[in-house]
Amino acid sequence: MVFSSFIFLFLFLPASLLLYYATPRRGRNLALTLMSYLFYGWANPYFVLLLFGSTLASYYCALAMARRPGTAASGELPLLDEDDPMSLTQKSAFWLSIAGNLSLLVFFKYFNFGIDNYNSMVGALGLGQLQWENFFRIALPLGISFYVFKMVSYTIDVSQGKVRATRNFIDFACYVSLFPQLIAGPIVRYQEIAGQLTSRSHSSEKFARGASFMCLGLAKKVLLADPCGKVADTCFNAATIHALDAWYGLFAYTLQIYLDFSAYSDMAIGLCLMFGFVIPKNFDSPYHADSFADFWRRWHISLSTWLRDYLFTPLSYLLLTERVRGRMVREKFRYNYPALAGSLIVFTVCGIWHGAGWTFVVWGAIHGGMLALEQLLGKKSFYWKMPKAIRVTTTFMVVSLAWVFFRAADLGAALAYLKSMCGLGSVQPGTALIGGLIYQPYYLLTITLAAALIWAAPPTWDFTRTLGRRKAAWCYGVFLVAIAVLVTRAHSPFIYAAF
Repeated sequence: MVFSSFIFLFLFLPASLLLYYATPRRGRNLALTLMSYLFYGWANPYFVLLLFGSTLASYYCALAMARRPGTAASGELPLLDEDDPMSLTQKSAFWLSIAGNLSLLVFFKYFNFGIDNYNSMVGALGLGQLQWENFFRIALPLGISFYVFKMVSYTIDVSQGKVRATRNFIDFACYVSLFPQLIAGPIVRYQEIAGQLTSRSHSSEKFARGASFMCLGLAKKVLLADPCGKVADTCFNAATIHALDAWYGLFAYTLQIYLDFSAYSDMAIGLCLMFGFVIPKNFDSPYHADSFADFWRRWHISLSTWLRDYLFTPLSYLLLTERVRGRMVREKFRYNYPALAGSLIVFTVCGIWHGAGWTFVVWGAIHGGMLALEQLLGKKSFYWKMPKAIRVTTTFMVVSLAWVFFRAADLGAALAYLKSMCGLGSVQPGTALIGGLIYQPYYLLTITLAAALIWAAPPTWDFTRTLGRRKAAWCYGVFLVAIAVLVTRAHSPFIYAAF
């Protein structure tokens, strides 16, 4: 079930809202949890068991970390002191939760990838291959990358005394499974909504803003992202393509992936508001960025801050204090080395997190390499002396080129597409017909409107901050147009739902 389907918009969502507001306040988290499990299990009920089991294990591991001799049997559990040594029981609970959740992610997301690469390697050596596909192939559970990161952050925050472990399993299960942000984020941390799980306000203003987020997100997805995707699919799936068409297709995909993912985030934020939750924004005009560091402060903010706090910062600390060949690194290089190595490692991991494929590894390595280069050059380099418009254009161009690896089916296809963009690819008879498909007035107008929205219009978060009659009419007007267009074609899944 996806947000842009009729069954969600006109059946599941109204039923969920009706059940939620008809339930007494003390039972609303339970009602929301049950609806979230129904939402998650719609495509495959077995995935619900995985989600529930992982939630249960993380819950009890956090309790085991928080409980100490003399702790009361009821009431709030004490905050842990990060400076106090953990007992063997606490350490065991911590590592059981971390290793258990990450093992689930690795197994379900990378098992097939590992087997395929092993077979390719031994096949090249003339050795026997593993025929696992004759027995089973591992299906990727929806949203596992997102809810695993949520539970890992909860476990770490409890261990560091940043948040109290909750005794209320329903509240914790509601946090993990909250359906607006279960499939594709944002990655909300427990400390961000812990208070809202026990007490949150509901108002007509909050509900109206949430509905506006929903309307604008749906319109962004259906009216702009999907047509851009049609152009991008046509270009990337073509056997051969002219250079101009290849650049046009890449530009279309660059617009599509932002509009598609930010549309999902808008709808997730809006749905949460309709149920009384306020969660942080996930995008802040990323294509306005004038550097890669600035880009990651604006793009998928919940993921970039998660990687910074739970991976980059600890890794940089370890690298800063390590000894190289028995001595500390030279003083002039001491503070660059951890940041440079940390950026390369963290964003390679970021690429792998996005998908089990070498294209994602390369995409992550490009971003990590550019971040490391920016750190190496520093703020006094020639780059920062150029006009901001040039810096924004440069960042956008390199980010767009990296999207080739994100979109291509494999490394061979990515390199072939880059060759076509350089005019080096072979052009076969019939290639000119692609132009007749992608340069239709409808697609040209859509891409122009999409670009205008991205670079000239305010972000949804700012646009909906104050709602008057005109804004409300605009929101509901584009919603009706999106519904009318959606009637004429099947809904398409959100790009990040596959991660």
